[in-house]
Amino acid sequence: MVQAEILILGLLLLVAIAGAISLVMRSVKYLAVNALFGLVILYLANAFAGLAIPYSPPVLLVCAVLGAPGAIAVIILNLLGLGF
Repeated sequence: MVQAEILILGLLLLVAIAGAISLVMRSVKYLAVNALFGLVILYLANAFAGLAIPYSPPVLLVCAVLGAPGAIAVIILNLLGLGF
């Protein structure tokens, strides 16, 4: 009987680990897609408007978390001379 309980607990542990990995991978995918869209917008702004916004860690973090609206906010802050 003890072996069956250990087997059940082991299976539950595997299911919990698989669920946690799935959750982390969805979060990473979301951040990667947001960062990609944000960086494309920043690249286009730098290439066509000549803004010269550096690709620094704070800029990457804002683009990864907020995506396109974050990139637009970085552009506006750069135009106002307030950041980055």
